[in-house]
Amino acid sequence: MKYAADFRRIARDALRGRWFLAVIVSLVAALLGGAGSEGPEIEFHFGESGANLDLGFANQTIFSTGGGFDPRIRAVLAGGILYVLLAALVLAAVYLLLGSVVSVGYSRFTLQLVDQEDAGFEQLFQYFSYWKNAVCTRLLKGVYIFLWSLLLVIPGIVASYSYAMTGYILAEHPEMSAGEVISASKEMMSGNRWRLFCLHISFIGWAILCSFTLGVGSLWLTPYVNISEAAFYREVSGTERHTISYDIF
Repeated sequence: MKYAADFRRIARDALRGRWFLAVIVSLVAALLGGAGSEGPEIEFHFGESGANLDLGFANQTIFSTGGGFDPRIRAVLAGGILYVLLAALVLAAVYLLLGSVVSVGYSRFTLQLVDQEDAGFEQLFQYFSYWKNAVCTRLLKGVYIFLWSLLLVIPGIVASYSYAMTGYILAEHPEMSAGEVISASKEMMSGNRWRLFCLHISFIGWAILCSFTLGVGSLWLTPYVNISEAAFYREVSGTERHTISYDIF
C-alpha cells in the first residue's frame, strides 16, 4: 500500500520535463471550470450607500465599483435585473457544460502524465460527445454532497471524498451513467477516504508557502496535487502501470 509520499513521488516523476505543459493546461482547465474553479462571479449589492458591482474569480474579488453606482442609474439596474438574471442563467448553463466536459478531459490529462504517455491540450476537449454523462455526473455529485452537508459539515466532507474519483472513472469509462459513476467511486473509496485526506493534507506546507507568492505558486502546486491524486486513483482502482522511477529524493 502506498502512502502520501509515494503518490507525490509518482507525480514528480510524471512532471519531470513537463512542468510547463502541466501548469498551462491546469490554468486553462481552471479558467474553463474544469479544475476546481468556481468560475467567474458577478454580484450586485444594494444597500444604503448605493448599488455595488463586484467581479470575482476563485472566491477572490478582482474588481469592485467600491463606492457604488450613481443613484441615478440605480433604477436602470433594477429595471434590467431580469435581463441580468436571464443572462446569468445562460452563462451558468454554458459554464456547467464546458466545465463538466473539461473536468473529465483534465482527469484524462493527469492520468496520461501518471502513465508516462503523451498528453496535451486536446485531452481537455475530447469528451464533448459524452457531454450528457459529464454534466449529469457533475450535477448528481453536487446534489449528493449538498444533501449530506445539510446534516452537518463532516458528512458533507465525507461525501466529497466518497465521490472524489468520479472524474477519473468517467475519463476511462465515459459510457457509464452518472449513477454508475457515483456508485463506482463510492465503492472504490470505501476504506480509502482517510488516505486521500492525508494526501491532501500533506500539501498544506506548500499551500502556506504559496500564500506568500500572491497565488503565483499555486500555478505549480495545482498540477502537483492533481497528478498525485491521479496516481492515487491508479492504485485504488487497481489500474497501476509499472514505470521506471528516477526520483531519488
